[in-house]
Amino acid sequence: MTCGSPSEGRFCRTSDGYPGAYRTEVRAVSDRDRVAQVLAEEVRGADPAETPGRLCHAAVRLLPVTGASVSLCAEGMPVPLSASSPRVEYLMEVQATLGDGPCLTAAATGAPVFAWDLEADRDALRWPVFAQHAAAAGIRAVYALPLGHRAVCVGTLDLYREAPGTLDVTDLDAARIVADEMTRALMALTRPAQGGRRDEDTWLHALIAHHDEVYQAVGMVMAQLGVAADEALARLRARAFAQDRTVMDMAHEVVGLRQGFDAG
Repeated sequence: MTCGSPSEGRFCRTSDGYPGAYRTEVRAVSDRDRVAQVLAEEVRGADPAETPGRLCHAAVRLLPVTGASVSLCAEGMPVPLSASSPRVEYLMEVQATLGDGPCLTAAATGAPVFAWDLEADRDALRWPVFAQHAAAAGIRAVYALPLGHRAVCVGTLDLYREAPGTLDVTDLDAARIVADEMTRALMALTRPAQGGRRDEDTWLHALIAHHDEVYQAVGMVMAQLGVAADEALARLRARAFAQDRTVMDMAHEVVGLRQGFDAG
């Protein structure tokens, strides 16, 4: 990571080439108004389809992390909305395919999950396969924060860092504020349009419809193998992992009748 001096007014740059943490600004971010202002500036004039990506880049700008992603929760499967870099997007897909990882744990429990060092015993043992993929991608730490409130988790804000370690109190407070503002932004995006009607051609509807292909594939696997939905999803994920593909790719193959499951 390379940085300009505070007097130069530049942000750090990660190996992805994306803005990293400007330490002086991070230290100054101690209140909700300042974070909200940065997020508002980032998304001003953005189309709805651009908003999640801009929010992810704002999170990277505000915090000492390498990348950020945001996903919605949908019946045990994350719906990836956006990521700040290709390798972060890849790690989102890895977790969706495995059905395991810090981000899915945060979504399932509705509580923050901090993997301080994915090459150390505790985190490596908790998510062994994901930890291997993360290490291969050059990521050592993942911080996943649920979006929503205690009763309902609507998604997760996931932060990735090349260096292991904890977030200090200032950074953790800033991350929570970013998560709160991200929740507000995403909830605004999913509200019905004026008059109570949604545009069926919106990017969000299309994204969720694409994600529904996984459930269509699960139904087909259930019929082919005579198993319950949880087992069918596990089989779909296992096949995807064995073929080094994402679960979304495998679902597309099953629905297109290019792959099938034999009960024998």
